[in-house]
Amino acid sequence: MKTNEHDQPAKILIVDDEPQITRVLRTALSTQGYSLRIAANGVEGMEAIHAWKPDLVITDVSMPQMNGVELCREIRAISQIPIIVLSVRNQDLTKIEALDAGADDYVTKPFSIQELQARVRAQLRRSIGTSSETPQIIQTGDFLIDIPQHRVVIRGQDTHLTPKQFDLLMYMAQHPGQVLTHRALLHAVWGTNADQPEYLRVTIGQLRKKIEISDEPAYIVTEPWIGYRFRPTGHDDFFPVP
Repeated sequence: MKTNEHDQPAKILIVDDEPQITRVLRTALSTQGYSLRIAANGVEGMEAIHAWKPDLVITDVSMPQMNGVELCREIRAISQIPIIVLSVRNQDLTKIEALDAGADDYVTKPFSIQELQARVRAQLRRSIGTSSETPQIIQTGDFLIDIPQHRVVIRGQDTHLTPKQFDLLMYMAQHPGQVLTHRALLHAVWGTNADQPEYLRVTIGQLRKKIEISDEPAYIVTEPWIGYRFRPTGHDDFFPVP
């Protein structure tokens, strides 16, 4: 049984107005031991969040009354619980809006049940493992990052990074497996007024040259048109896709 930090079945709220999708999600997640509730739109979703306090929210983007992007903003105003957004193909701009509004990840319809289950597990792991204090040392996968010393050890070897490269890697390592938009990375590393995407593109390229094993990126994976995803082990152990 999948449990939360209180050692109870993790509670997942599904917000979607399509009965066929909610049936599929209910079947796929209930077999994993989660406690589930369904809301047909964002308004009902917010009511359930206040009353039930779920550990994770899965929401569609296109819904009546309050869409998924608006719901993400409403949730982030009161909570940091993980949010996974469901979207259809060719909705890249909407995905970006949802991620910028506070969503942690997205799954594209039609989706693999195994992939969805893996993303849910990853978000719950990350949520349960998050401390209120920022760690001084990040140890994840092949990486050890000593923040006070500005020291990076990759596969047992010290690696010299410039300050911006270090800040970028540190931020990505704090969000392993999570899709990070261009805007989120720019704001995290260059400040809230940053609006020069080429800064990010160049720094990503420089960082890849220093940390990647081959020309094919394994640790920093591009999410086309959206941003990047950091895989600390260099493969899809976070999100195994059949």
